[in-house]
Amino acid sequence: MSGNDKALFSVLDLAPVKDGGTIAETFRETLDLARHAEEWGYRRYWLAEHHNMPGIASAATAVLIGHVAGGTETIRVGSGGVMLPNHAPLVIAEQFGTLASLYPGRIDLGLGRAPGTDQRTARALRRHLAAIEDDFPRDVAELQSYFAPVRPGQAVRAVPGAGLNVPIWLLGSSLFSAELAATLGLPFAFASHFAPDYLMHALEVYRSRFRPSEALDAPYAMVGVNVFAADTDAEARRLFTSLQRQFVNLRRGVPGLLQPPDDTLEGNWSEMERAGVEHMLACSVVGSPETVRRGLESFIDRTQADEIMVTAQIFDHAARLRSFEIVAGVMTGRETI
Repeated sequence: MSGNDKALFSVLDLAPVKDGGTIAETFRETLDLARHAEEWGYRRYWLAEHHNMPGIASAATAVLIGHVAGGTETIRVGSGGVMLPNHAPLVIAEQFGTLASLYPGRIDLGLGRAPGTDQRTARALRRHLAAIEDDFPRDVAELQSYFAPVRPGQAVRAVPGAGLNVPIWLLGSSLFSAELAATLGLPFAFASHFAPDYLMHALEVYRSRFRPSEALDAPYAMVGVNVFAADTDAEARRLFTSLQRQFVNLRRGVPGLLQPPDDTLEGNWSEMERAGVEHMLACSVVGSPETVRRGLESFIDRTQADEIMVTAQIFDHAARLRSFEIVAGVMTGRETI
């Protein structure tokens, strides 16, 4: 591939719950995809914290990370991300200290500052909704302190967690986390797969203001992209309708289960809804292997990302596996594997 030829590829799995399926089935398919991703050479496999979302089963993110890490051998497994305002930093340090102790050198901790849900559910999570902007940087610093070696006289420590230096990433869809990641010298992941507006500006802010740290010598940026790959452009476009329908329902305030694909969405959304969904999903590559190759090359050329986080809400598990297999072939220079 052109652009940043050293760009790595990873997987973001939202653990989709399908119409007619079960959550147990979702977890079996998540582990199956992770095992295939490991075989195909993906760098890491991340899961995301969402609450009160019928179509997403990864609410207990640390538990699911343990399930995936325990069923794989080498691929890095982590959060993309844990929504830190929902939790006490000490609890997260203990959870991920436990994971890092069980699976040394394989656990990542990506942190976000959104609630990952609606306000009523956020209150049910005991989240302080009146939190000031300074809370997130302070919570990140507190979390970092729990992963550092124990200091003389330290009264509160993470057991396990202390001294493990679990890799921390900051995630975001605006400039705030980009600037904070730069200030703290941490790797940064941008959620361009659903919030593309500030992608280029955030990358510029992060790279230009980056300060080296013990964690990282130089800026390291990951960007998210939806990739729906199939043997033909037409079949890929059909698979993509499941995600489009999911976003239409989100915009209508009725999130639901992942729906099977349609041949067309004409008549199922308004022109305004269509424009809104197409804008939110602007960072998507949909098509045959050659179309995907060109799309990913263009995306990497534009962003110069160090790593690409690929996500795909595909209804049929076999088609989902095939999509990630095609991306793996593209990233290694082989269309098929």
